[in-house]
Amino acid sequence: MLRLLLTAILLLFLCASPSLSAEKVFGPFSVADAAPNVIVLNGEIDIGSALNFRRALQAAPNAKLLTLNSPGGTVQMALLIADDVHERGMSTYITKESGCLSACALIFLAGVERQTDGALGVHQISSDSGDLVSAQLSISDILDVLNRFGTPIEVMTWMFKTPPNDMHVFTADEIESYKINRKRQGLAPTPSQTLATAERSANATTVTPSPVTPLATATKTSHDAVSNDEALANLSAIEDYTRRPTRMALYTGLDLFGDDIQAERTIDAAECAKTCLSMNGVCKAFTFNTSSKITKGPNCFLKSKEGRADGNSVAISGRFLSSVEPDPQNFTISTIDPTASLFKDVDLPGGDLTSRPAQIGGNAQQCRLACIDQGRCVAFTYIKRKKECWLKGVVGSPKYRAGLVTGIKDVKSFSAAKIISLQQSVSQSRCKCALT
Repeated sequence: MLRLLLTAILLLFLCASPSLSAEKVFGPFSVADAAPNVIVLNGEIDIGSALNFRRALQAAPNAKLLTLNSPGGTVQMALLIADDVHERGMSTYITKESGCLSACALIFLAGVERQTDGALGVHQISSDSGDLVSAQLSISDILDVLNRFGTPIEVMTWMFKTPPNDMHVFTADEIESYKINRKRQGLAPTPSQTLATAERSANATTVTPSPVTPLATATKTSHDAVSNDEALANLSAIEDYTRRPTRMALYTGLDLFGDDIQAERTIDAAECAKTCLSMNGVCKAFTFNTSSKITKGPNCFLKSKEGRADGNSVAISGRFLSSVEPDPQNFTISTIDPTASLFKDVDLPGGDLTSRPAQIGGNAQQCRLACIDQGRCVAFTYIKRKKECWLKGVVGSPKYRAGLVTGIKDVKSFSAAKIISLQQSVSQSRCKCALT
C-alpha cells in the first residue's frame, strides 16, 4: 500500500511539474515551452502549412531543430518550408518511431544537419490537374532546391523513378552509402549566416589588429577564451535533442546501486526525481529510500548512470530515457534484499562453499554483494568481529549467535511500474490516463 501511495504521489507531481509545460500549436507544427529551440512537425503538410511554420518560427525565434513525422502533402508548401529551414540553418531529424514521406522529404533534405533514425521515403510528384507545364515547373523547383541543399544524386534518382503510387523508403545501408545523414561540421554557411557575418564585420570597431586563425586549421584554443555558452552553441542540435530525457521509467523495490554523483535529503521521491531532472541530462537515474527509520542524512541518491540493479523493498528508483532509447524490458536478477532478507545475530552453520572465508572488502555489504555475484551462493554469514564472509551453498538450520549477519538470496523479476512521458502537455490532461 505504501509503495502504491508513493508511486501515485510521484506520478501526480510529475504531471503537475513545470517541466511538462504547455505547447503552442500551429497547424501540424508545435513548440513546447520546455524546449523552445525545437519545432515539431506531426501531420500532413497542407495549403496553410508554410504560413503555420512561419508562425511557429515567431513563437520559437531561436529554434535550431525541426523534428519530422509526416506522410507528406502539398509540394509547394513543403518547398517554402524547406527554404525557410535552409535559410535559417536549422537541423532536421526523423525519430525512430516516425516517418517523413513524400513532400516531407524535401523539408528533411533542407537541414544543414540532418539525421534519420526513422523512415525516409520518396516518390514522383502527382497532380490531379494533368497540367504538363505546371508539373514541369514543379520538377524544376524541386531540382533547384535539392541542388542547393546538397542532396545526393542517388536520392534524386529514386525520387524521380519511383511511381507516385509507390514509395521508396531508404534502407539503413542506403542511408549510409548515399550519405543522407549529414553533420554540421565542414558545411558552407547558409545565405542568412553569411549575411549576418558580413553585417557584424561592417559594424565592428577595430582597435588593434590581431592575427586570426582559420577554423579549419585551428588546433588549440585558450580555455579562458571560450565560454560555456559558446561551447554549448557549437554542440550538434540533433545530439543535444537525442540526449534529452523524454520518459521516466519508475520502479518500486529496486535500488540502482552505485554511480552516485550526489546524495541529499528530499521530502519525498517526487522531489528527488525533480532534482535529478533539473540537472540538464547529467543525472541519468535516481534512487529514493522511503524508510521511515532514516530521519537524518541523505535519502535521495542521484546517479550518473543506471547503477547496479539491486533489490530493496524500501527503494523507489527512476531511469530517464532519451528519444533514441527503447522502453526498458522486464528483467530478473538475483538479490539479497538489505531490508527484508538480512538477519542480525543469526548464523547458518555449515554449507560453506569453501574452507576459507571469501576475500572481500571487509563489511557485511561487500559480503552480501559477493554472494549475489557468486552463482552457487544461496546465502551468506558475516562475522563482524573477525570481518569474515562465509558464502553458503545450502541454507542450514538458523541459530542465534551474537555479532553475525546472515542473508538469504532470492530471485526477483522487475518491470517498470510506470513509464511517464516528460513531453506531455498538462493542458491535454494526458497524465490522468497514466494513472489508470
